[in-house]
Amino acid sequence: MPATQIAERPLLVIGNRNYSSWSLRAWLFLASTGIPFETVRLPLDTDEFRRRIGDYSPAGRVPVLHHGAVRVWDSLAICEYIAETFEVAGAWPASPGPRAMARSISCEMHAGFPDLRRELPMNCRARDRHVDTSAMARGDIRRVIEIWEQSLSASCGPWLFGEFGIADAMYAPVVLRFASYGIPVPPASAGFMQSVMAMPPMLDWLRQAGAEIEVVAADEVGTPD
Repeated sequence: MPATQIAERPLLVIGNRNYSSWSLRAWLFLASTGIPFETVRLPLDTDEFRRRIGDYSPAGRVPVLHHGAVRVWDSLAICEYIAETFEVAGAWPASPGPRAMARSISCEMHAGFPDLRRELPMNCRARDRHVDTSAMARGDIRRVIEIWEQSLSASCGPWLFGEFGIADAMYAPVVLRFASYGIPVPPASAGFMQSVMAMPPMLDWLRQAGAEIEVVAADEVGTPD
């Protein structure tokens, strides 16, 4: 890629910070790199979103990354593009075995856990919400915890593979889901959640999510404990 294009600031188009889990994945990884970038926010389920999204994304969804002439409209692909283009150290583990594991669990997150996503939508502002989850969602929760515990046992924490990378970004919205709905986790997983929640970029995301005024009714689930 020409050096002049690499020097251009990426532009990341996202949805509501409060609700858009896929936006968070791409944004958090990009923010963690320290690479300067611009953000455009299009509120979900609004006339503004429907009117403007076609200007940015051929898929009609967020997130989408613009970098010079390049367009990338998938969270995992955005993370991969940023890591490769800007040679981000630690985006994936250096060793082949852990790298394969990190990619496998990232793809599993990307393609799986539909019941967890549906029944426990990301809602950054929500806390102490109780949801009667289905057996399928509880199976998704158990699998996420299994992934975290296995990875953290090998890495000794605080991140899934030793330092913050793409795999951690892919699971960051699940951290917020577990926090919102009070999902109990073992100590190692709790430590991972605390590390994610304490990241300066995550604190910035949560601050801005808390200031948003839009409400997506479908994602306001659960009753106060």
